[in-house]
Amino acid sequence: MMALKGIYAEYEVQRLNHGIGFFTAAIELMLPTYGNELGLKGKICKNWALNPHPTMIPAIEDGWVESIHCFGGELGMEDYVAARSDIFFVGPDGTLRSNRCYSQTAGHYAMDMFIGGTLQIDRYGNSSTATANRVAGFGGAPNMGCDPKGRRHSSRAWLKCGMELGSREDLIGNMPRGKRLVVQMQETFKEKMDPAFVEELDAWKLARNANLDLPPVMIYGDDITHVVTEVGIAYLSRTSTIEERMDAIRAVAGYTEIGLEADDRKTQELRERGIVKYPEDLDIDINRANRSMLAAKNVKQLVEWSGGLYNPPSRFRNW
Repeated sequence: MMALKGIYAEYEVQRLNHGIGFFTAAIELMLPTYGNELGLKGKICKNWALNPHPTMIPAIEDGWVESIHCFGGELGMEDYVAARSDIFFVGPDGTLRSNRCYSQTAGHYAMDMFIGGTLQIDRYGNSSTATANRVAGFGGAPNMGCDPKGRRHSSRAWLKCGMELGSREDLIGNMPRGKRLVVQMQETFKEKMDPAFVEELDAWKLARNANLDLPPVMIYGDDITHVVTEVGIAYLSRTSTIEERMDAIRAVAGYTEIGLEADDRKTQELRERGIVKYPEDLDIDINRANRSMLAAKNVKQLVEWSGGLYNPPSRFRNW
């Protein structure tokens, strides 16, 4: 709910990529519910660079989506994709025309926003999916989760985020520019109560042990514009110093070691300036943040939304 109201709506994000994960799947399933409640249909989330996620079916059927350009396919979505050639790029033989190279290029230069989950974030905002116990793939994040300096066409979201950066004349002088929104979502604690916000990324230890030239960081901190947790949103693009940036991250890091370093006075000042926003700052009732907000609450309901065209793998069928 915070991401939809505090980022998607505020920046009017229309062209975007979602990383794979529960966080983004929940957002996709909230477009026909909370998104409609906010009056956002036709204003955001029109054009996507995205695999044909089943969790996109309700938003497509509810009229949110104009197009989806796919990196690859999704098992069980073949019949649905063939039936929705108005949304997906489908060839004359009825099969999906996906192209990983073209989609990566479009994602790199055309998207307003990349948003996805991560495993660890440090005090500077560097984000990594490589930890001591798990090394996940980067996917398209290093490509789409960055600020491409070669972009020369504008969009409202890109310009608005760039204007926030524009106050930092020490970095860019007086030249106006845009900036890609790069959003990282993470609960402050993961499974087994492992903190998601850490003093030093496990990626540093992995680099030392494997004799790597660089730690395997997924997205560098200077590219990340927003961090979203269950506590709130840190609008890093609005910070003017590295110290202010770290204060904003601390303010949403909860009871982790990083979050416990937060200064209440500084956090309040950041909230007053709109650099940090908590649910109450966005007029969001946290008691409503439950499964009732999802347009489909299980795989069977996704099949129903698709008119029976989605054929999920057998391991996802419990009916």
